[in-house]
Amino acid sequence: MAVLQESPWYQEILQQGEQNGIRQERLASIELGLEVKFGTEGLQLMPEISQISDLELLKAIQRGVMMVNTIDELQQIYQ
Repeated sequence: MAVLQESPWYQEILQQGEQNGIRQERLASIELGLEVKFGTEGLQLMPEISQISDLELLKAIQRGVMMVNTIDELQQIYQ
């Protein structure tokens, strides 16, 4: 098992799993923020936002949900 954990493939798979977990957490946070701030209208953005894989862009959207006043302002962050 120790040899497997030292394998570059194992490390790559582990890193991908961690990044996927971070992505899922950010998407869940964005979804909650959209629902709280904009209601069902905000949730309509989730199919588009869910297609984003860039973790830094998702982080910017996550922060943007808290800072913007309109859905249009939020869309400007990622379009």
